[in-house]
Amino acid sequence: MARCTAPIQGHRTASGRANCPVCGGSGSYRDYNTYSAYSSPYSSLSNSSTSSSSSSGGQTRTKARWSSAGSTILYTPAEIRTLTPVRENIEKRSKLPDLRDVFLCHAWDDRKGAAKELHDILESKGVTVWFSEKDVLLGSSLLREIDKGLAKSRVGIVLVTPSFLKRVKGEGIADKELSALLARDLLVPIVHNTTFEGLREVSPLLGSRSGLSTIEESMEDVAAKLAELVTS
Repeated sequence: MARCTAPIQGHRTASGRANCPVCGGSGSYRDYNTYSAYSSPYSSLSNSSTSSSSSSGGQTRTKARWSSAGSTILYTPAEIRTLTPVRENIEKRSKLPDLRDVFLCHAWDDRKGAAKELHDILESKGVTVWFSEKDVLLGSSLLREIDKGLAKSRVGIVLVTPSFLKRVKGEGIADKELSALLARDLLVPIVHNTTFEGLREVSPLLGSRSGLSTIEESMEDVAAKLAELVTS
């Protein structure tokens, strides 16, 4: 009795079907369709996309532990590693009274530019910010006011710009601010219009800390992460 050769040879071509003693070239591609149905799970696996909205630039971005349920803010693994210990210290200080959320350290030349922009965005998101432009009164001791601001803030952010790097080289007040922030282990560098490599060349200690950068994200996006870090 003649048998269909599809199980062995397959009917994936017209000539294969024509040579089958059963199908004899008159049948349809039914046997081939059966073969295709059998193999399709493997095909779908190999063709399926592994990318998602949480992947960017080859890095998988995820929500942070402190993110709210409805948050859409995503972080790189490096950002999570950097911000987690800061968040833990913020939580420890959450019961202390009358603390500002953020102490903003910046170069004097940025006070009306990038520093003011970051300050305004943060405050629009409900973050209270110590900012020298509004918190140091005319005639007050700048160093004394800085001490007060550091003592009464939950976290310090350092806006690293080309002007800031020049200031650090000149050993200005930034040295005092940075030393206090580093000692408290409550420091988040924000790199703007420069790089972490440039920061490390000027201040290896500060450059050893990872942080946030406006190279791949806008100032608005960076401020959103800071706001979530200190207020959620």
